[in-house]
Amino acid sequence: MAGESQKTLVLTGASRGIGHATVKRFSAEGWRVLTCSRQRFDPRCPWLGGEENHVQIDLADPASTRAGVAVIREKLGGLCHALVNNAGISPKGPGGSRLSTLDTDLRTWGMVFNVNFFASVVLARSLKDELAAARGAVVNVTSIAGSRVHPFAGAAYATSKAALAALTREMAHDFGPLGVRVNAIAPGEVETSILSPGTERIVAGLPLRRLGRPEEVADVIWFLCSEQSSYVTGAELHVNAGQHV
Repeated sequence: MAGESQKTLVLTGASRGIGHATVKRFSAEGWRVLTCSRQRFDPRCPWLGGEENHVQIDLADPASTRAGVAVIREKLGGLCHALVNNAGISPKGPGGSRLSTLDTDLRTWGMVFNVNFFASVVLARSLKDELAAARGAVVNVTSIAGSRVHPFAGAAYATSKAALAALTREMAHDFGPLGVRVNAIAPGEVETSILSPGTERIVAGLPLRRLGRPEEVADVIWFLCSEQSSYVTGAELHVNAGQHV
C-alpha cells in the first residue's frame, strides 16, 4: 500500500517508448505510477507493484475509457499528483505509407482522435477532483507533426496532435483556478517503435544531428510535473533537437 506522502502519477501509453521511460523516471523518484495501456501488464516490466497499479484500457473505445476511469479513480483514493496523456496512435497505409487527408477513411479518423485527443479530455475531466486535491499537474504529449506537415506522420495523427496543443491552452485556463497546471511537450524524432524507415534523412538535418532518447523526453515530463515548474502552465515545450527552428 502506498504511503500517505507518496505521490501518484497516472500515465497512458505506458507499455513502450516514452511511456516506458516515464514510468522508470517517476518510479526512481519514489512515485507510485498507475499505468494504462491496451495490453495486460507485462511481468517483464522492471518496476515494483506494476501489475497491481496497471489498468487495461482501450482508449479507442469510449466505453472502455469510461470504465477504465472508474477503476483509476478507485485506485487513486482521492489524490492524483500528475496525469500524463502519452498514448498515441499513427496508422499507416499499405507498406507503411503515410495516410493523407485524401485516403484516410472516417473510421480511422475517429479512432485516432479518440486515442490522441478525446481520451485526454475524458481523463482530465474525470480526475479533476483528484488533481485539484493534490494541486497536481497534467502533461499532454503532442508532436512536432502538430505544427507542420511531416513526411511520415499521417493527417489524422498530425491534426489530432495540433488539437491536443490547443486543448492544452484551454485546459490551462480552465484548470488553473483549481490549482492544477496543464502543459504539453512536443517530441520530435525519438528512438521508439513509432519511427518510420527514412527517419535518418530527417535526423541528418537536425541542429543536434541525432535521434532523441526516450529518457530525455521523460526528464522533461518529470520537470513539468515537479515543483521545479510550479509557475509554468499553458506551455508546449519542444523536445526535438531544434527541429522546430
